Amino acid sequence: MSAHQSNNEIGRRALIKLSALAGVAVAGASALGVTAARAEGEGLSLKGKRIGISAAGTDHFFDLQAYNAQIAEVKLLGGEPIAVDAGRNDGKLVAQLQTLIAQKPDAIVQLLGTLTVIDPWLKKARDAGIPVLTIDVGSSNSLNNSTSDNWGIGKDLALQLVSDIGGEGNIVVFNGFYGVTPCAIRYDQLVNVTKYFPKVKIIQPELRDVIPNTVQDAFTQITAILNKYPEKGSIKAIWSAWDIPQLGATQALAAAGRTEIRTYGVDGSPEVLQLVADPASPAAADVAQQPAELGRQAIRNVALLLSGKTLPRESYVPALLANKQNVNEVSKKLGIG
Repeated sequence: MSAHQSNNEIGRRALIKLSALAGVAVAGASALGVTAARAEGEGLSLKGKRIGISAAGTDHFFDLQAYNAQIAEVKLLGGEPIAVDAGRNDGKLVAQLQTLIAQKPDAIVQLLGTLTVIDPWLKKARDAGIPVLTIDVGSSNSLNNSTSDNWGIGKDLALQLVSDIGGEGNIVVFNGFYGVTPCAIRYDQLVNVTKYFPKVKIIQPELRDVIPNTVQDAFTQITAILNKYPEKGSIKAIWSAWDIPQLGATQALAAAGRTEIRTYGVDGSPEVLQLVADPASPAAADVAQQPAELGRQAIRNVALLLSGKTLPRESYVPALLANKQNVNEVSKKLGIG
């Protein structure tokens, strides 16, 4: 989502940013070399171009990696990044898009955001003659959207969950951000898969994950629902469209001694992958996206567009399903560990 913020503890936010930087330190040098070679081979350049980079926020591992990678790629290709971060504030997000439009950059890339909030401003940018590209935003005003295959992510995560619980049992679902395209697709795929397993039931009402204080809120909500379902086996799994609610849910299960319940999420945040790697943790699976590559892909697409090339509607970057069996391998591929 993934649209994410949890500012309930400064230390946790620092951990995410340090983990992101550690990932760059491990994999960044080789990735930068590959990117530079690819850019040179493709004849890509943004020399003399000013590129607006608008982020809904950068507190989550995914967001920070994608944001920093865009800035680095613009500089690598000889351009000038105009990067702004709304800090998960919709009013600020709108204001920063207004400011970018007024500055008339050669293109704008929007990283995440609730569609109903940002789409009118993406349209204004296009109406002003500014090409708009996006990352994880399903907008008709975007010429190209760099994204993971969220249909595949949703399906694979749902199938892993159903397999792990033996095709039956109650599951708890967080569904607070259906207005964010990737979250909606992943949720819809969960529903599509589970309808073929009639013994799998989504407990109603569904839970709503929130921003900010995501971890603390998920912890509180799961603690409350465990009190309603005190018997072991009464809940088999907890699903969320991104992995910060999964983090809070996993902590709540450990605190309550209900580690027989499994948790599932998406993004590949380092602290969640560490929980998946722990045999004693209820964190069962996390689909790891490649946010830095998504950021680089978006900027390469800007360069292609400005050179006169026609872009596909969407550019997909592979995601990796991490479970108890393969999480160490996945973390190594992502440069996390």
